Amino acid sequence: MKNTNLLSSNYSSDGTISVSIKSNEVLANISGALDKNFKLIEEKVGSKIYFRGNSIIIKGNPAKNKKVEQAINFLVERYLANGIIEEKDVISSLNSEMNNLSNKNLYSVGEAIKTPRKSIIPRSAVQKKYIEALKSKEIIMALGPAGTGKTYLAVAVAITMLLDKKIGKIILSRPAVEAGERLGFLPGDMKEKVDPYLQPLYDSLYDLLGYEKIQKKIEIGEIEIAPLAFMRGRTLKNCFAILDEAQNATKTQIKMFLTRIGENSKLVVNGDPSQVDLLNKNSSGLTNSTEILKKLKEIAILEFDQRDVVRNPLVSKIVEAYQENE
Repeated sequence: MKNTNLLSSNYSSDGTISVSIKSNEVLANISGALDKNFKLIEEKVGSKIYFRGNSIIIKGNPAKNKKVEQAINFLVERYLANGIIEEKDVISSLNSEMNNLSNKNLYSVGEAIKTPRKSIIPRSAVQKKYIEALKSKEIIMALGPAGTGKTYLAVAVAITMLLDKKIGKIILSRPAVEAGERLGFLPGDMKEKVDPYLQPLYDSLYDLLGYEKIQKKIEIGEIEIAPLAFMRGRTLKNCFAILDEAQNATKTQIKMFLTRIGENSKLVVNGDPSQVDLLNKNSSGLTNSTEILKKLKEIAILEFDQRDVVRNPLVSKIVEAYQENE
């Protein structure tokens, strides 16, 4: 079913816009429980939204009304593609850049990441480029603030490649800087030592595939947890390896990780240069490594900013406030 078959708009001389949605199911789902999605749009834009049967009446400033109409079109497209509307979709619907991309039909079915639990569609222009790079490049480096989807999208692509048997293993790694990399002093076996540091990666895995299936794949070795300190000397073959929180790795460590790449493998390096936890913040190798490697066409380097944040909209404001202060 296409968006154009569902929607029609009428425009009044006073700037009021009436959007008619032919499907009750679509209207109910994009509205959300107790119309919470449209209430959020009202709050953010300033126009008033009313319902008349299957029509949505938008009243207020004509330019703002047009923005609401574009947001409704965006939500309908997102629901038809993904079968669900989340709060972050509502926030994305108010992003003018996203709406321009949507209006140009730049999001095709082939760009969706289809996992057993859900399909993931890019929510910003940079996310779109990132997904394309994750599918086409051997090494991908992504820099940017928390909440921009760097880890989640990488895990999603890794899961699909594992299930499609394009790779044999997913390797999840990050510097255990909080333990000073001295994991031997921590209690428990290796998994118990590093699990606390890898919880964000686990959260993404569980969300995309479910707890029991993920635990089974860890047991049979299809998903491996490997702290960065234990990657030295290995050759990564037939795998998808993700180095998360790479801002806490030195230039030497990132070089070591990248040079582990072997046949039929992808390596992803993600991090936020503004959140370095190392005692000597100048020893972080993330930004330095991307500068050194940007000339290599085989390596994709993506930079996210607060406009790409898809968590609670307050996260974007917090990131922007800190950037302005710095």
